[in-house]
Amino acid sequence: MNDMSSPMTTIAADDKPISIAILAMGGQGGGVLADWVVALAEAEGWVAQSTSVPGVAQRTGATIYYVEMLKPKDGQMPVLSLMPTPGDVDVVLAAEFMEAGRSMLRGLVTPDKTTLIASTHRSYAVGEKEVPGDGTGDPLAVADAFGVAARKTIVFDMQTLAEKNGSVISSAMFGALAGANVLPFTRQAFEAAVRAGGKGVEASLRAFGAAFDRARDGTPDKLARKPEKLLPDAPLSVGHPKLDRLLDRIHSEFPPVLAPMLYAGAKKLVDFQDPRYAEEYLDTASRLLTLDRNAGGETRNFGFSQEIAKYLAIAMAYDDVVRVADLKTRATRFERVRKEIGATGEQLVYTTEYMHPRAEEVVGTMPASLGQFIENRPALLKLLERLFSKGRRVRTGTVGWFLALYALSSLKPIRRTMLRHKREMAHIASWLEMASSLLPANYELASAVVGSRRLVKGYSDTHSRGQGKFDKVLSAVPLLKGREDGGTWLKRLVQAALQDEAGKSLDGALATVRSFA
Repeated sequence: MNDMSSPMTTIAADDKPISIAILAMGGQGGGVLADWVVALAEAEGWVAQSTSVPGVAQRTGATIYYVEMLKPKDGQMPVLSLMPTPGDVDVVLAAEFMEAGRSMLRGLVTPDKTTLIASTHRSYAVGEKEVPGDGTGDPLAVADAFGVAARKTIVFDMQTLAEKNGSVISSAMFGALAGANVLPFTRQAFEAAVRAGGKGVEASLRAFGAAFDRARDGTPDKLARKPEKLLPDAPLSVGHPKLDRLLDRIHSEFPPVLAPMLYAGAKKLVDFQDPRYAEEYLDTASRLLTLDRNAGGETRNFGFSQEIAKYLAIAMAYDDVVRVADLKTRATRFERVRKEIGATGEQLVYTTEYMHPRAEEVVGTMPASLGQFIENRPALLKLLERLFSKGRRVRTGTVGWFLALYALSSLKPIRRTMLRHKREMAHIASWLEMASSLLPANYELASAVVGSRRLVKGYSDTHSRGQGKFDKVLSAVPLLKGREDGGTWLKRLVQAALQDEAGKSLDGALATVRSFA
C-alpha cells in the first residue's frame, strides 16, 4: 500500500468537474453518502449531480453512485456527466474491500489521478459463498495492486470504526473523505452536511470524527492472508456430567493432538442428537486410531486419525429435515436475526423462510421400513412429489408455522429409526471401510479418502450433488492405490470437484487418472 505519511493535495477544479465514484452494497448507506457529498457541494455554492447504477442484488453486486461537482462560471450552469468514465475519476470510495478491487478492474482507479478510500472489512458476495469449497477472495491480491493502481490510498476498517461509534459505514467514509483533504471544503462544511441530514446526527458525527482522524493519521491497516482456524484446547470439564464423561474419555484414550478436534466433534454431535451419539463417534474414532497406530501413524502425527476426527463428525451431523427445523426454531437464531437487522426491543421481527423439501427428504423422515415401502412404489412417490414439489414461504414468526417446524424438530429422539439415518450410516460405513483397507499399504491415500468427505455437505439438492461428486472421486481409488502419489492425486480430484458446479473440471481430472491404467 502507498505510504500515507505525505500530505494530500486538494483537487483543483476551475474548468473540469470533480468526479467521485462510491461503491456500496445494499444496506451500507451509499445513497446517504452520495446525498451528503451533493449537499456539501451545493451548500458551498457548487453545482452537483448524483446518479446511480444499481447492482444485481443486495449481496450480489454493489451499486455505483456517481457524483460530479463544478463551480458555475460566468453565470453558466455546467453540464455534468451521468456515468463515471474509466481513467477519469478523481476519488473512489469503496465500502467493502473487494469492491475496491473491482473498481480497479473497471478502470475507475488510475495511478496519476485517483485517490482510493476503502474499508478493509469483508461482506462476502454470493459468488464467494456459492462455490463448493472456499471461494473467498484473497485481500492481499487487492492490497498489492494499491501501490500501482492509485495515486493515493486511505485504507482501514471503517465498518468496525463506525460500529464502535454507534453509526454506519457511510459516516466513517464521509469522515475519511474529509480527512483525505482532496476536496476544497473545510471540515466544518462536511459536518454541516451531516447535521442537515437530521437523523442520527450525533452518532454520525462521532464516526465521522474518528474516521477523519484516522485518515489524517495515514497508517493503513495491515492485511494478512486468511488465517488457519485454530481450535481451542479441549477443557478438562464443562460442568455437565454426561459431557464431562466424554471429555474424560477423550483425554484418557486419545493422543493430545486429537483432543481439540474430537472435543469439537463430540460437541457438534451432542447438539445434533445426544451424548450417546457422540459416544458412538468416539467408539469409531478409537477403533480407527488402533489401525492408525498399527500403520505407523504416530510417526505421521496421527494424520489419518486427525482427518477421521474432523470428517466423521461432519458426516454424522448430516443436514436433514429435523436438523433444519431445529435450527430455524431456536431462540438464539431469532436473537441473531434481530441483532443483525438492528431491531429495537419494541419492534416485531418476522422471518420468512423459503423451504422446498423434495419427496426424498419427506420419505427420509419416515421409519426405514415405511420409507422403503413408499420408495419401492413409484405411484406413491409421485403423489408425494406433487404435494411437495412447489416451494413454500414459511413465516416462522407466526404461531402455526413455528409450531409445525417445532413439531418436526421434536422428532430428534427417533431419528435413528428413520430411513435417511439408515442410509447415511451405510454410506459412512462404506467410506470408512475403504479408508481402513488402504491404511496399511498407502497411508496418504487412506487419509485423502477420509478428507474427500468435505465434498458432501448441505441439504436437499446441494447434498445430492456433493455426494455424487464424492462418489465419482472415490471411483478413482482403485486406479490410485498402487501409486505412491495416490494421495496427492486424490486430493487433486477433490480440488477439481470444488472448482465448478457442473463438474467439468472433475471429469477432466478423472480422465487423466484413468490414463494411468
